[in-house]
Amino acid sequence: MPTLRALECLIAVVDAGSITEAAARLHMSQPALSHQLAALEREIGAPVVERLPRGVRPTAVGDSVIGEARTALAAVDRAMDGGRATARGEGGSLRLACAESMTAGLLAPVLRGWLRRNPLVRLALTEATSADELARLVDSGAAALAIGPRPSRWTGATEVIGTEEIIAVLPPGHPLADRPHLTLRHLRDEPLIHYHRDNGLAGWLDAQAARQEVEFTVAMRTRQAATAAQLAAAGVGVALVPITALPTGLPAALRHIRPTVSREIVCLQGTPGDVLARAFTAAVLHRGIPIPAAITAKLDS
Repeated sequence: MPTLRALECLIAVVDAGSITEAAARLHMSQPALSHQLAALEREIGAPVVERLPRGVRPTAVGDSVIGEARTALAAVDRAMDGGRATARGEGGSLRLACAESMTAGLLAPVLRGWLRRNPLVRLALTEATSADELARLVDSGAAALAIGPRPSRWTGATEVIGTEEIIAVLPPGHPLADRPHLTLRHLRDEPLIHYHRDNGLAGWLDAQAARQEVEFTVAMRTRQAATAAQLAAAGVGVALVPITALPTGLPAALRHIRPTVSREIVCLQGTPGDVLARAFTAAVLHRGIPIPAAITAKLDS
């Protein structure tokens, strides 16, 4: 199999029309260049250049090789350029996974700034309904990193982004809205907009309630936390919603739960040494879990 160096030598000789000039351009000796050409000719089984009294020219065999040789070397150059760009964090691709309740509130603002600074990076996003599903995506290599609640089983690299509070969302004018904060016991007889059982938030909230000897009265189930908040605002029932999933301008009363119901939000890293994954993780950690001023104002009202 001819080496890329041999193909590079052939191109240089044909372009220069001289072995001496080609060797100078490639910063190598004439014997070394001639050795590369000889190896190429042995592999092909025919001469690739014809030596003339003054210079050289390609044979028919050489002409047939040189077009593909240029294509191959150009592909190598593109591959190297892509690798260098990725090493600098300026190119390549990054596969992300995120808890679907956090895509809009937590991930999207980071993506907005990231794509503006890194327009050549290609991003792929997979949303998951549970922390354990996020862990499986990273563990299988389907995602380089995942953002969401801490999974029940994960032994890989982890960065803590922050703590996310779960908030009670009440219909406007609801009697419990007069209280500065609520307990889960206050909600046990209220019709609750709960989550579909394949959403990890459903089982997690049930476990939190069981610790306080509370069993929810389920009025309806939904797969999306933002939908639960909208249904509560529409008067269907009460919802328990992660603060990152709360839409701003929601026409509903928001109240803290006491004792606080919260969960740790983490970034799972499948390849901690990956340049793009490391840079993106840094951007997520830098932003943290901000709470919009409008949400804070409603909680404090």
